[in-house]
Amino acid sequence: MITCALAKRDPNNIVHALALTYAFSIEVFNSKIRREIEMGSDEPRTLNELFNRSIQRRDTEIVMSFRRDKKWHDITGRELNERVRNVALGLSQLGLRAGERVALLAESSPEWSITDFAILANAAINVPIYPTQSVDQVEFILRNSEARILFISTNKQLRRIWPALDSFKSRERPRLILFEEPKDDGLMSLALLENQGAEVFDRQPQLFEQMTAQSKLDDLATIIYTSGTTGEPKGVMLTHHNLVSNALRSGEVFDLHDNDVALSFLPLSHVFERTVLYIYMWFGVKICFARAVETVAEDIKEVRPTVVTAVPRLFERIYATINKRAAEASPFKQKIFHRAIEAGREVAVLRDKGRRVPIGLALEHKLMDRLVFTKWREAVGGRIRFFVAGGAALPPELGYIFLGAGLPILQGYGLTETSPVVSFNRPEANRIGSIGQTIPGVKVRVAEDGELLVQGDNVMQGYYQMPEETERVLQRYDDGVWFHTGDIGAIDEDGYIRITDRKKDLIKTSLGKYIAPQLIENMIRSIPMVEQVVVIGNSRKFPSALIVPAFDALRAYAKSLNIETKNSSELVHHARVIEYFKKKVDEVTRGLAPHEKIKRIALLDQEFSVESGELTPTLKVRRKFVEEKHRDVIDALYPKFEAELS
Repeated sequence: MITCALAKRDPNNIVHALALTYAFSIEVFNSKIRREIEMGSDEPRTLNELFNRSIQRRDTEIVMSFRRDKKWHDITGRELNERVRNVALGLSQLGLRAGERVALLAESSPEWSITDFAILANAAINVPIYPTQSVDQVEFILRNSEARILFISTNKQLRRIWPALDSFKSRERPRLILFEEPKDDGLMSLALLENQGAEVFDRQPQLFEQMTAQSKLDDLATIIYTSGTTGEPKGVMLTHHNLVSNALRSGEVFDLHDNDVALSFLPLSHVFERTVLYIYMWFGVKICFARAVETVAEDIKEVRPTVVTAVPRLFERIYATINKRAAEASPFKQKIFHRAIEAGREVAVLRDKGRRVPIGLALEHKLMDRLVFTKWREAVGGRIRFFVAGGAALPPELGYIFLGAGLPILQGYGLTETSPVVSFNRPEANRIGSIGQTIPGVKVRVAEDGELLVQGDNVMQGYYQMPEETERVLQRYDDGVWFHTGDIGAIDEDGYIRITDRKKDLIKTSLGKYIAPQLIENMIRSIPMVEQVVVIGNSRKFPSALIVPAFDALRAYAKSLNIETKNSSELVHHARVIEYFKKKVDEVTRGLAPHEKIKRIALLDQEFSVESGELTPTLKVRRKFVEEKHRDVIDALYPKFEAELS
C-alpha cells in the first residue's frame, strides 16, 4: 500500500517507495518478534498461567480502571496480583479444595474478575450466576453444583435471593462472602477475606505460587448454567484448556494492540465477556469497567475506548436515540440527517461487496460525514476502532448504517458450549450479514438438515450431571466428536458463515410451510422505531408479528402528526400508529416469499424484560413464554373462522 501510494505521487520514487516498504515490513516483523519474546514462546496452558504471565509483563502498568465516588480508580498489574493472591490464600484458609465449586453472583466489576482468578488459583471451579437470575434458578444452580461458597455483590442482592438460601438446611447452605461490608452479623466481607489472605502470605510466601501450579489443562475451570428458552438450566462444563485455547486463538485474529482501551459492561457471568477479558489480559488491553448498562453513554465518553464488545440491542438503542433526536430537529436538519444515512449506507454496501464507490457518492459521503457522523463518533469517545457484537443476530441494515458512519461492527458467533467463540468477522475482512469465518483450530460443517456442527478444543466436556442431554448434543462420527449447535446456517465458498434460524424455532404454518422467524425479525428490527419483535404463526395460516415500539421515538413521531394520547397503551392502539408500522413492515419484508410475509401486527405497550420472564438473562426471547403471556393478543390477530380453516 505504501509503495503504490508513493509511486502514484511520483513514478520516479518507486525505488524509494520499495525501500520504505521494506523498512516498514522489517519494523512490523521485529515488533512481532519482540512481542513473542515478551509473552514467551510457550503459550499458557491454564488460566492461572495466563493470569500470572500477563501480570508479570504489566507489573507497573494500569490493567483495570473502575469508577466509584464520581472518579476513576486505576489498578496496576502489581496491585491486581496482590488482591488475587490474597483472596486466593484467604479461600484456602477457609478450607477450599481443588475441584470444589464456588458460586459467584455479582454485577461486573474488578472484584468479579479478582474473585474469578482467586477461585481458579485454588484449582476450584467457578459457578457464575447472573445478578438478574430468578430466585428459583439461583436455588437450582446452588443445589445442582453443590457450591461450598457463594460470593454476593451487595446486601441488596443478598436480600433478593435470601428465599433461595433459606431453603437450605444450615449445614448445607454455602458460606456467604459479600463484596461490600455485610449488614448481618456472621457474614464475611471480601475485604476481611483479603486481609486474612495477606496474613497467610506473610507466613507462607511461596504458597500462592504452589497453589496456582497444581491446575492441569484438562481440569474443570467453570460450570456455566445456560438459562435456555425452556426447561431447567444446564451446567456447561468448561476446562482450562477450553477457555485458554479459545482466548488465544480468538486474540490472534482480533487485531488487538497493547495500547488499546476496552470498555466492559456486559455481564461477566456470560462466557462471552468473561473470555473477552481473558483475551484483554493476555494481549495487554486496558480494561475499564462501566458502572452499569444505564451509564454506558456517559462512561464511554469518559473512557474513550478503542474496542467495545456489546450485544446488538445496544446498537439498536443507540440508533433509536439518534432517530429520536433527529425527529426533534428542524426540517432542514432532518433532511440532512436522512440523506447522511442513505449516503453512508450506499457507501457501506459497496465497500462490503468489494465494489468501487463512485466519486460523486464518495464526495457526498465525506461531506455528510463531517456534518453528521463525526458527532456520532464523538458520542462514543471518538477513538473506536471497531465494535464486536455477539449474543444475538445483528440486523444487516444496522451494520451498514454504522459502517457508513465510520463505526464498524464485527459480528461473531458462539455458544456457552464452545467457550464461546466459533467465528467472527475480522477488522480487515468484515462481511455484514455473516458471522464471519472460524477462528484457528475450530471446524464448522453443515449437517444434512442444515444444522451447524462444531469441532475443536473449545467444545465443552458436557452438561453437569446430565449424561442424556450431553449425548444428544455431542455426537461421535467417523472423524471425531461434533457439537450440535441447534442453529441452522450455511457456509459460502469463502468460508463465511450465515445463521438463518434456530432449529427448534422454525415455524410451520397450518399450510405446511416452514418459516425462519429470526430472519424476518432482523428485517423488522431495522425499522428505527422498533425496539423488539417476535414473529409468531406456528400452526396458523400465516405469520404475524408482536412489536414493541421504541417509545421515545414513537412519541416524538406521534407529536409531529398531532396525535394525542394519554399513555403508551392508547398510543399502540391508535389506528394511524398501527398503519405506520404495518407499512414499514411491508417495506422491509417485500423480498420475502408470499408464505413468509407478515399479514398482521400487534403493538405491545410493555417492553420484554428478564424480570417479566420474556427474556433470558442473556436477553434471548423465550418464545413459548411470550406466546402464552400474550395469547389473547395473538388470538385476536387470527379470527375464529380463519382458525377453523387452518
